[in-house]
Amino acid sequence: MVDVSSKPVQLREAVARGEIRLQRETIKLIESNDITKGNVLATARVAGIQAAKKCGELIPLCHPLPLTHCQVNFEIPKGRDRIIITASAKISAQTGVEMEALTAVSVAALTIYDMCKAADKKMRIIDIKLVSKTKH
Repeated sequence: MVDVSSKPVQLREAVARGEIRLQRETIKLIESNDITKGNVLATARVAGIQAAKKCGELIPLCHPLPLTHCQVNFEIPKGRDRIIITASAKISAQTGVEMEALTAVSVAALTIYDMCKAADKKMRIIDIKLVSKTKH
């Protein structure tokens, strides 16, 4: 791991975004809570938050961080062919939380994929990226 012990503790926040492309019928099943495995977006939200909290265990050289806030949100655009996943993570620490935000998006997308794979064989997870990171 990188030695961050000489860096000052600062309020740090990161936002990441990604999307999962789905068939319109799958979106309808998600919205009507008719996916066999249960409430897709609620499960994906919890999975993303849990993953952010465990980022230091999942990625070998990532610092284990006690997050002070993590949020995962979903948006279904008018085209109704995808779910946009946005995650934010916040902490007062000596290192940033971009890996936590990226991990939250990734695992939320994987959870949607897992829960919908019986209904949709054409899903694609794409464009996972860091949108912003700040420190104060």
